[in-house]
Amino acid sequence: MLAQRVASAIVGVPLIILLILIGGPWYAAALAAALAVATLEFQHMRREWLDPVSILTAALVAGIAIGAYAGRPEWLAWLAAAAVVAPLASLTRPADKRLIDALWTLGGVTYVGFLGSFIVLLRYIDFDARNWVLLALTSTFAIDTFAFFVGRAIGRHKLAPRISPKKTIEGFVGGSAAGFAAVILCNYFFDLSVAPAQIVSLAVALPIAATVGDLGESALKRLTHVKDASELIPGHGGVLDRLDSILFTFATVYLFTQWVVY
Repeated sequence: MLAQRVASAIVGVPLIILLILIGGPWYAAALAAALAVATLEFQHMRREWLDPVSILTAALVAGIAIGAYAGRPEWLAWLAAAAVVAPLASLTRPADKRLIDALWTLGGVTYVGFLGSFIVLLRYIDFDARNWVLLALTSTFAIDTFAFFVGRAIGRHKLAPRISPKKTIEGFVGGSAAGFAAVILCNYFFDLSVAPAQIVSLAVALPIAATVGDLGESALKRLTHVKDASELIPGHGGVLDRLDSILFTFATVYLFTQWVVY
């Protein structure tokens, strides 16, 4: 398992960094595709892979990502479309399951599509966009990686045993310390010039956001009795399993740049 995780990272991380550096339509298209796959994985927790509703919601989420890249407020209209599609899709289900099915459909589009759109939006802000994306990505990787290895090495006390039995308080502390340091170092080396009090607030908030995202997806999988979103990425599970923290950390960084820094 560990060897597979490392091998996947060796292949995947350089590709991700290359896409960030290139930006433009390649970045947006790759994210639209990744978010569409993540949506299929989310819907697969309750439906078949090629269920028409799953395919439709994946297309809606891809549309949200492309709309965000287009830089127009109309990208939010895709969420309105999802709000219409979800109740209509539920009509194909048994009467006693229609409400839950509609909420699940809309929830998937909102969870993956709305939060995922911030990954696109952050790359196209008007100031240091590439460096802010690299800060968000580097910090999230640091949080996840150190939480994993510290938890494996010295983890003894469960963080949320009913949701994710393998996560420990020690892992959370280790990941938080690494994430805090990563934010501070990225601010310095990327010359973002954010005031100390402001960057410290982000350094504290980001590990919390990453943990909320991680535990949130774990709760969904436990609710639906699924171990991994899929087996698409060796050693890591599915695309959604890799995006669980990123969906929340990128949204946090984007809102930080809009509401706090500039």
